[in-house]
Amino acid sequence: MSLWVIFTLAAAAMQTLRFMLQKQLKGAGLSTGGATFSRFLFAAPLAVTLAFGGLAGTATALPAPGAGFFFYVVLGATGQIVATFLTVALFSLRNFAVGVAFTKTETVQVALFSALMLGEAVSPFGWMAIGIGLVGVLLLSRSPEPGAPLLGRPALYGVLAGGLFGISAIGYRGATLALEPLPYLLRAVLALAAATAFQSIAMGLWLVWREPGELGRVIGRWRRTALVGLTGMLGSLGWFAAFALQNAAHVRALGQIEIVFTVMAASLVFGERLRRREAAGIALVVLSVIAIVLGYGRA
Repeated sequence: MSLWVIFTLAAAAMQTLRFMLQKQLKGAGLSTGGATFSRFLFAAPLAVTLAFGGLAGTATALPAPGAGFFFYVVLGATGQIVATFLTVALFSLRNFAVGVAFTKTETVQVALFSALMLGEAVSPFGWMAIGIGLVGVLLLSRSPEPGAPLLGRPALYGVLAGGLFGISAIGYRGATLALEPLPYLLRAVLALAAATAFQSIAMGLWLVWREPGELGRVIGRWRRTALVGLTGMLGSLGWFAAFALQNAAHVRALGQIEIVFTVMAASLVFGERLRRREAAGIALVVLSVIAIVLGYGRA
């Protein structure tokens, strides 16, 4: 089995665990911003320590990356902040498994962005797969209350989060490539350290400005928030290592296995039951992602 496959599967499993912990933080007196910030606050010092340990262990001098590296880091880090914020907010609108399933429109949106912005042709097979994904999103976005509108805030949050997670993946892939020819794992930890440091500072300033007192509440609950940071850092390390070895499209496509982990967690940990319509929507979204990946390059 390829190394990038192992890193991706491990990252998907760890990300599911981190989302579970963040959902519980929402019920522990933290705001959406606070629960999101906890993802980065305790991950940053761990990642920075790991990066300097990697430099020391390989006897490598701290590199002086160019502007391209920092551009990709900021692009990826900002996209991840907003996407994580939207995902945590989504948990209070719909159940755990459906909330994360909305973000799985990421690969569908990448295909659309490529066609509209980059002029990259999408085959008829690819457009068929996109249509399947759209049906899945519509099934997931319909509120269970009678007479409720077909589309609403859950659909908007999920679709936006999916697109921003896609942008984040592209940014992180670019950041690891900008550090070549360093070894892939060292490139991964250096890019991760830079991204989490930026995220901690940016989110900390946001909370001080918009939610006075929330920063103290996050730190005050460090026993629970630190675990979120640790799982987040380990998950991110897996993604970064995979991005250093393989292109972002392949990594994120394989990462869709996360939805299986999420459904299992929702059932076993939170005792949630999916309606048949919601289960069908999840299945269609995953099917569309698989079809798009398999259909790349078809005429």
